[in-house]
Amino acid sequence: MLPISQFQDFIEQQQLFVRANKILLAVSGGKDSVLMLHLFKAIGIDVGVAHCNFNLRADEAQRDESFVALLAKNLGLPFYVTHFDTKKYAAENKISTQMAARDLRYNWFEGIRSKEGYDYIALAQHQNDAVETVLINLTRGTGISGLHGILPKRDLLIRPLLFLNRQQIDELVKVNNLDFVEDSSNASIKYTRNKIRLQVVPHLQEINPNLEKTFAENIARFAELETFLNIQVQKLAHKILNKINDGIYIPLEEVSKLNPQKLLLYELLKPFNFGENVVQEILDSLKALSGTHFFSATHQAIINRNDLVIVEKNISVTANQFIHPTTENIAFANDEISLTFTDEVKFEINSNKAFVNADKLIFPLVLRNWQNGDKFIPLGMRNLKKVSDYFIDEKVPLHLKSVTPILVNGNGEIVWIAGMRQDNRYKLTTATKKVAIFELKIK
Repeated sequence: MLPISQFQDFIEQQQLFVRANKILLAVSGGKDSVLMLHLFKAIGIDVGVAHCNFNLRADEAQRDESFVALLAKNLGLPFYVTHFDTKKYAAENKISTQMAARDLRYNWFEGIRSKEGYDYIALAQHQNDAVETVLINLTRGTGISGLHGILPKRDLLIRPLLFLNRQQIDELVKVNNLDFVEDSSNASIKYTRNKIRLQVVPHLQEINPNLEKTFAENIARFAELETFLNIQVQKLAHKILNKINDGIYIPLEEVSKLNPQKLLLYELLKPFNFGENVVQEILDSLKALSGTHFFSATHQAIINRNDLVIVEKNISVTANQFIHPTTENIAFANDEISLTFTDEVKFEINSNKAFVNADKLIFPLVLRNWQNGDKFIPLGMRNLKKVSDYFIDEKVPLHLKSVTPILVNGNGEIVWIAGMRQDNRYKLTTATKKVAIFELKIK
């Protein structure tokens, strides 16, 4: 007898899916996935069967594919199959064969799910898989998310066999006389997971015969702890992370108050891909000179006076762009600058607008980044001032200096530091006949 009631109870308790959903089943042909397939068939859910051939076990891999194809046909289910050059992918991406197989299959499963209209992807992982995953994570080093290992549901991935352990699955397959294929690589200890399964777990089971049940209970606790932590971090982020146009500002004073400091700062910076080691470097440098930089794969963190500023790493110097009299709008970095003309001599106090004597402009104008040695005469003043000194006086954050648009006349003179100050030489006077209005539009 199949454990249909327990299967349905677990699905309902974990809210894995509803009866109207279509589920794509990942079926390798082994005991676990075959049992999962028969359980879904028994409760009448609309399912399809997906099988990956990784071309790693020669004839055995082809045997698995043929077996799953025939099983799906006999059950009258849609069958999807693909072939991967797993070793080539692993070499090209400089990752292990196991990681390559994982990436390839999950990407392909998602493609089939989306294309064919399935709601979820079901994986046949069970309690022993969860135990092994936690042990692997602990061995390699992990945070709270690694302690809960495999969850019954994460996004569109569901694992409806987590109510069973390996011994129970073996017995169910035998009692119900279910055909399956055996993966010979499961006996090889060259893989980390197999080494833990074959050499570590048996010793732990000697200490605790109910190891899988104990781990399942622990995993549930850790999952709840992670949920609680995430809620608290979200509240904290809402309180101390200040989103300003150019990035995220975190007051250093607030960072110093965090308790536990490293854990909370790590969680706050995790969405920006900062690792634990970098977080420690930031904490060690809180009293460092302004301008100290730290990097993740996607962002940079900068100590800027009283704040830790997080900005995207790929913000780069923008190439010179030309503005002609006919130019209406021009993009610069993430922003846009517009140009209009008027015969009405008037202006308004707005740092995002420059009202310029059009008769003094020599087209094409150039819109570019700040360059070392740039000078201008700030509006209302008489003498030249280095733009770098102006930035310092105005307390412009370091990361903004290189991306602030500088509008330059055809004669090389700066007309406007966009969003900040225009040059006094181009101000409106009683002799002005035509006005050029430049406006910085921050997206």
